[in-house]
Amino acid sequence: FWAHVTINELSRRELGERSIVATTIYNTFDPDPPLADHDRIRARLGQAPGSRLLLQPTRALPRKNIAGGLALAEAVGGTYWLLGPAEDGYGPELDRLVAGARCPVLLGSPDPGLTIAEAYAACDVVLLPSYWEGFGNPSVESATHRRPLAIGSYPVAAELSAFGFRWFDSAVPPPVSAWLDHPDEGLLDHNHAIAARYFNVEDLPGRISAVLERLAVRFG
Repeated sequence: FWAHVTINELSRRELGERSIVATTIYNTFDPDPPLADHDRIRARLGQAPGSRLLLQPTRALPRKNIAGGLALAEAVGGTYWLLGPAEDGYGPELDRLVAGARCPVLLGSPDPGLTIAEAYAACDVVLLPSYWEGFGNPSVESATHRRPLAIGSYPVAAELSAFGFRWFDSAVPPPVSAWLDHPDEGLLDHNHAIAARYFNVEDLPGRISAVLERLAVRFG
Protein backbone atom coordinates (compact mmCIF):
# COMPACT_ATOMS: atom_id res chain seq x y z
CA PHE A 1 0.00 0.00 0.00
CA TRP A 2 0.99 3.63 -0.34
CA ALA A 3 0.75 6.10 2.53
CA HIS A 4 0.07 9.53 1.06
CA VAL A 5 0.85 12.68 3.01
CA THR A 6 0.22 16.19 1.73
CA ILE A 7 1.34 19.57 3.09
CA ASN A 8 -2.02 21.22 2.47
CA GLU A 9 -5.70 20.33 2.48
CA LEU A 10 -6.15 21.44 -1.12
CA SER A 11 -3.86 18.68 -2.36
CA ARG A 12 -5.46 16.16 -0.01
CA ARG A 13 -8.90 16.92 -1.44
CA GLU A 14 -7.62 16.76 -5.01
CA LEU A 15 -6.16 13.33 -4.31
CA GLY A 16 -9.46 12.30 -2.74
CA GLU A 17 -11.25 13.18 -5.98
CA ARG A 18 -9.01 10.53 -7.57
CA SER A 19 -9.88 8.00 -4.87
CA ILE A 20 -6.47 8.40 -3.23
CA VAL A 21 -6.63 8.65 0.55
CA ALA A 22 -4.11 11.05 2.09
CA THR A 23 -3.39 12.84 5.36
CA THR A 24 -2.33 16.45 5.69
CA ILE A 25 0.72 17.26 7.79
CA TYR A 26 1.58 20.93 7.49
CA ASN A 27 5.16 22.15 7.35
CA THR A 28 6.52 22.91 10.81
CA PHE A 29 9.04 25.41 12.13
CA ASP A 30 11.09 26.40 15.15
CA PRO A 31 8.81 28.96 16.84
CA ASP A 32 11.78 30.70 18.43
CA PRO A 33 14.59 30.79 15.84
CA PRO A 34 18.01 32.32 16.59
CA LEU A 35 17.90 36.03 17.21
CA ALA A 36 19.98 38.38 15.08
CA ASP A 37 20.94 42.04 15.41
CA HIS A 38 18.66 44.11 13.15
CA ASP A 39 20.81 47.24 13.02
CA ARG A 40 24.14 45.44 12.61
CA ILE A 41 22.91 43.30 9.73
CA ARG A 42 21.32 46.25 7.96
CA ALA A 43 24.63 48.08 8.19
CA ARG A 44 26.30 45.06 6.55
CA LEU A 45 23.74 45.34 3.77
CA GLY A 46 24.34 49.05 3.30
CA GLN A 47 20.89 50.07 4.49
CA ALA A 48 20.58 53.52 6.05
CA PRO A 49 18.92 53.83 9.47
CA GLY A 50 15.21 54.41 9.08
CA SER A 51 15.02 53.05 5.54
CA ARG A 52 12.40 50.45 4.64
CA LEU A 53 13.65 47.03 3.56
CA LEU A 54 11.13 44.56 2.11
CA LEU A 55 12.37 40.98 1.82
CA GLN A 56 11.03 38.44 -0.66
CA PRO A 57 12.80 35.25 0.50
CA THR A 58 12.02 33.25 -2.62
CA ARG A 59 13.53 32.30 -5.95
CA ALA A 60 12.64 34.27 -9.09
CA LEU A 61 10.02 32.37 -11.10
CA PRO A 62 6.83 33.51 -12.87
CA ARG A 63 4.57 32.17 -10.10
CA LYS A 64 6.51 34.12 -7.45
CA ASN A 65 5.15 37.42 -8.85
CA ILE A 66 8.36 39.42 -8.66
CA ALA A 67 6.59 42.35 -10.30
CA GLY A 68 4.08 42.43 -7.44
CA GLY A 69 6.84 42.50 -4.85
CA LEU A 70 8.59 45.33 -6.64
CA ALA A 71 5.36 47.29 -6.95
CA LEU A 72 4.72 47.09 -3.22
CA ALA A 73 8.27 48.17 -2.37
CA GLU A 74 7.93 51.09 -4.76
CA ALA A 75 4.57 52.12 -3.28
CA VAL A 76 5.81 52.22 0.32
CA GLY A 77 9.13 53.90 -0.50
CA GLY A 78 11.28 50.91 0.37
CA THR A 79 14.10 48.77 -0.96
CA TYR A 80 13.11 45.51 -2.61
CA TRP A 81 15.26 42.53 -1.65
CA LEU A 82 14.94 39.27 -3.56
CA LEU A 83 16.93 36.63 -1.74
CA GLY A 84 16.90 33.72 -4.20
CA PRO A 85 18.20 33.32 -7.77
CA ALA A 86 16.34 33.28 -11.06
CA GLU A 87 15.53 29.78 -12.28
CA ASP A 88 13.97 28.00 -15.26
CA GLY A 89 15.03 30.68 -17.73
CA TYR A 90 13.53 33.58 -15.76
CA GLY A 91 16.78 35.56 -15.70
CA PRO A 92 16.03 37.87 -18.66
CA GLU A 93 12.59 38.74 -17.28
CA LEU A 94 14.10 39.46 -13.86
CA ASP A 95 16.69 41.71 -15.49
CA ARG A 96 13.93 43.58 -17.30
CA LEU A 97 11.91 44.07 -14.11
CA VAL A 98 14.92 45.27 -12.13
CA ALA A 99 15.95 47.67 -14.89
CA GLY A 100 12.52 49.27 -14.78
CA ALA A 101 12.18 49.33 -10.98
CA ARG A 102 11.43 52.66 -9.34
CA CYS A 103 13.00 51.64 -6.04
CA PRO A 104 16.40 50.35 -4.90
CA VAL A 105 16.81 46.62 -5.49
CA LEU A 106 19.01 44.04 -3.76
CA LEU A 107 19.47 40.68 -5.45
CA GLY A 108 20.74 37.70 -3.52
CA SER A 109 22.92 38.10 -0.47
CA PRO A 110 25.55 40.83 -0.62
CA ASP A 111 27.11 39.06 2.35
CA PRO A 112 27.84 35.39 1.53
CA GLY A 113 27.80 34.49 5.22
CA LEU A 114 24.28 35.81 5.79
CA THR A 115 21.85 33.32 7.33
CA ILE A 116 18.12 33.18 6.71
CA ALA A 117 17.54 34.25 10.31
CA GLU A 118 19.71 37.31 9.71
CA ALA A 119 17.84 38.10 6.50
CA TYR A 120 14.53 38.08 8.34
CA ALA A 121 16.01 40.16 11.15
CA ALA A 122 17.26 42.78 8.71
CA CYS A 123 13.96 43.39 6.94
CA ASP A 124 10.93 45.44 7.94
CA VAL A 125 8.34 43.50 5.93
CA VAL A 126 8.31 40.01 4.39
CA LEU A 127 6.87 39.66 0.89
CA LEU A 128 5.17 36.58 -0.54
CA PRO A 129 3.11 37.94 -3.47
CA SER A 130 3.00 34.57 -5.22
CA TYR A 131 0.26 33.37 -7.54
CA TRP A 132 0.84 29.78 -6.42
CA GLU A 133 2.64 27.95 -3.61
CA GLY A 134 2.25 24.41 -2.33
CA PHE A 135 2.69 25.91 1.12
CA GLY A 136 4.86 29.01 1.14
CA ASN A 137 7.24 28.73 4.09
CA PRO A 138 7.61 32.53 4.51
CA SER A 139 3.94 32.60 5.50
CA VAL A 140 4.87 31.02 8.82
CA GLU A 141 8.56 31.96 8.99
CA SER A 142 7.57 35.63 8.96
CA ALA A 143 5.60 34.97 12.15
CA THR A 144 8.32 33.00 13.92
CA HIS A 145 10.81 35.77 13.06
CA ARG A 146 8.30 38.41 14.17
CA ARG A 147 7.95 40.29 10.90
CA PRO A 148 4.71 41.42 9.19
CA LEU A 149 3.79 39.62 5.98
CA ALA A 150 2.35 40.96 2.73
CA ILE A 151 1.01 37.94 0.88
CA GLY A 152 -0.64 37.13 -2.44
CA SER A 153 -3.97 35.41 -2.88
CA TYR A 154 -2.77 31.97 -3.91
CA PRO A 155 -5.19 29.18 -2.91
CA VAL A 156 -3.21 27.65 -0.04
CA ALA A 157 -2.70 31.12 1.49
CA ALA A 158 -6.43 31.25 2.23
CA GLU A 159 -6.20 27.82 3.85
CA LEU A 160 -3.33 28.93 6.10
CA SER A 161 -4.96 32.27 6.87
CA ALA A 162 -7.91 30.38 8.35
CA PHE A 163 -5.70 29.45 11.32
CA GLY A 164 -5.97 33.09 12.35
CA PHE A 165 -2.93 34.84 10.92
CA ARG A 166 -3.21 38.57 10.39
CA TRP A 167 -1.56 39.37 7.09
CA PHE A 168 -1.49 42.24 4.62
CA ASP A 169 -2.61 41.92 1.01
CA SER A 170 0.50 42.35 -1.13
CA ALA A 171 -1.60 44.10 -3.80
CA VAL A 172 -2.84 46.81 -1.38
CA PRO A 173 0.05 49.06 -0.26
CA PRO A 174 -1.61 51.63 2.07
CA PRO A 175 -2.09 49.31 5.09
CA VAL A 176 1.53 48.14 4.77
CA SER A 177 2.77 51.71 4.67
CA ALA A 178 0.59 52.63 7.65
CA TRP A 179 2.00 49.71 9.65
CA LEU A 180 5.54 50.82 8.83
CA ASP A 181 4.69 54.32 10.04
CA HIS A 182 3.28 52.95 13.29
CA PRO A 183 4.38 49.34 13.91
CA ASP A 184 1.94 47.26 15.96
CA GLU A 185 3.75 44.74 18.14
CA GLY A 186 0.39 43.19 18.94
CA LEU A 187 0.09 41.92 15.38
CA LEU A 188 3.51 40.30 15.63
CA ASP A 189 2.65 38.74 18.99
CA HIS A 190 -0.59 37.36 17.56
CA ASN A 191 1.01 35.80 14.48
CA HIS A 192 3.84 34.33 16.53
CA ALA A 193 1.33 32.67 18.84
CA ILE A 194 -0.55 31.17 15.88
CA ALA A 195 2.67 29.79 14.39
CA ALA A 196 3.78 28.33 17.72
CA ARG A 197 0.42 26.69 18.33
CA TYR A 198 -0.26 25.13 14.94
CA PHE A 199 3.09 24.85 13.12
CA ASN A 200 5.56 23.95 15.87
CA VAL A 201 8.32 21.56 14.80
CA GLU A 202 8.27 19.99 18.26
CA ASP A 203 4.80 18.62 17.45
CA LEU A 204 5.91 16.95 14.21
CA PRO A 205 7.01 13.58 15.67
CA GLY A 206 3.64 13.18 17.37
CA ARG A 207 1.75 14.01 14.18
CA ILE A 208 3.77 11.51 12.18
CA SER A 209 3.31 8.87 14.86
CA ALA A 210 -0.45 9.39 14.78
CA VAL A 211 -0.50 8.82 11.03
CA LEU A 212 1.60 5.66 11.35
CA GLU A 213 -0.64 4.34 14.11
CA ARG A 214 -3.74 4.83 11.95
CA LEU A 215 -2.02 3.01 9.10
CA ALA A 216 -1.07 0.15 11.43
CA VAL A 217 -4.68 -0.20 12.56
CA ARG A 218 -5.96 -0.11 8.98
CA PHE A 219 -3.45 -2.47 7.42
CA GLY A 220 -2.07 -4.38 10.38
